Amino acid sequence: MNIIETNRIALDSLLRHKTRALLTMLGIIIGVGAVVAMVAVGQGATAQVEAQISSLGANVLMIFPGSTQQGGVRSGAGAGTTLTLDDIEAISERASAVKAITPNARANRQIIVGNLNWFTEVQGGNPEYFQIRDRTISSGEIYTDQDERSANKVCVLGKTVVDNLFSGQDPVGQTIRIQKMPFKVIGTLTARGQTGMGQDQDDIIIAPFSTVQRKLLNVNYVRMALVSAVSKERMTEAESQIKEILRERHRIPSGGEDDFTIRSQSDIAQAVGSTSRVMTILLGSIASVSLLVGGIGIMNIMLVSVTERTREIGVRMSIGARRRDILQQFLVESVMLSLTGGIIGVGMGLLTSTIISKFVGWTTLVSPVSVAVAFLFSGAVGVFFGFYPARKASMLNPIEALRYE
Repeated sequence: MNIIETNRIALDSLLRHKTRALLTMLGIIIGVGAVVAMVAVGQGATAQVEAQISSLGANVLMIFPGSTQQGGVRSGAGAGTTLTLDDIEAISERASAVKAITPNARANRQIIVGNLNWFTEVQGGNPEYFQIRDRTISSGEIYTDQDERSANKVCVLGKTVVDNLFSGQDPVGQTIRIQKMPFKVIGTLTARGQTGMGQDQDDIIIAPFSTVQRKLLNVNYVRMALVSAVSKERMTEAESQIKEILRERHRIPSGGEDDFTIRSQSDIAQAVGSTSRVMTILLGSIASVSLLVGGIGIMNIMLVSVTERTREIGVRMSIGARRRDILQQFLVESVMLSLTGGIIGVGMGLLTSTIISKFVGWTTLVSPVSVAVAFLFSGAVGVFFGFYPARKASMLNPIEALRYE
C-alpha cells in the first residue's frame, strides 16, 4: 500500500469522527498556542528592555566613586567622595577611546511656576550630557560651556514637566523656581515616553552640572560620571583606559582595591538579558506542559480507536495488508491530528499575541523560530504518543481480530 492510499484511509477515518478528532486536537491547539504566545511575551519583554537600555545613550559607561565604611558598616558603590572634576578632566584629555564625558548630579526637587508646582528629577551635566544620553531639543537650545563654568541658573525641561507647568504655553524664556531659586528655561526636550519599567523619561529637568552640584546639592565631589566610548568595539578599551587613569590619580598600589566602580551598558544588558531569557524559557516550559497533555490525549483516543477497529484491522490483514501498513496508517492518523492541531495552535498563538499587545499594552515579539519549534514539537508529540497505539494495532493476530466482537 502506497503512502497516498494510507493517508486517504487515515483521513477518512478521522472525518468519520469529526467531533472526537476536534476534541483530541484541542490539547495540541492550546499547547502550541500557549507556547507561541508566552514566548512572544518573553521575547517582547527582552526586546523592550534592550531598547530602553540602548535609549540611555550610545556606548555608555558609568563611573561611580567607591563605597564608604563607618563603624564597620560599608555603604554601596557611589557613596564615596573619591571621584572629582579633575578626574573627569584627566579622562577627557588622556583616554583616546573616550568620545565624550560628563559629571552627573541628580536631585529631586519641587518646581514652582506661579500657583502651580510639580515634583520632578533635576539632572546636572555639562553640554556633552545631551550627546551621551542621546537627548535632543524640540525647541530652544541647550546651555553652553560658559553656563557650565559660571554655574548659571538655566535649564531644559522634559515634556511631562512642560505639560504640568506650562499647559498650552511656550516655556522657553520663562522662569521657574527650584528650591526657591529662579531658573531660566532655555529649551525643551524631545519626548521619549516611558521605559520598560514604567518610568517616565520626560519627567526631567536638565541643568548645568556646576549649578546642580553647588546650588542644589551643595557638594564638591562627583557622585557619578557618564562616558561615551568612540565606538561599541572600543568600549572595553575605554574602560581599561579609565581604570588605569583613575588608579594612577588615586595612587592605588598594584593589587590594591579600586575606590571606584565602572559599569557598562553591555553589563546591564547581559544581566537583564539573562533574566529575560530565563523567564522566556520558564514561560515556554510551562506552556509546553499543555502539549504533553495533548499528546496523552492523542494516545488515549488512538488506543480507543484500535479497540473499536480491531475487526477492521483483521479484515485488512486477511486480504493482504502487512503489519507495516497497519502501523503506518495509525501513525499517520496520530500525526495528522497533532499537525492539524499545531497549525490551528500557531494561528491561535499569533492572535493571542496580538490581543495581548493591543489590549494589555505589553510588547510581544513573535519569532519565526519559536513558531517553527512549536509546530515541529507538535508533530513530534504525534509521532511519540501515536507510536504505541499504532504498534499495538500492527501486532494484532489476524484470526483473533476477525473473531473480535
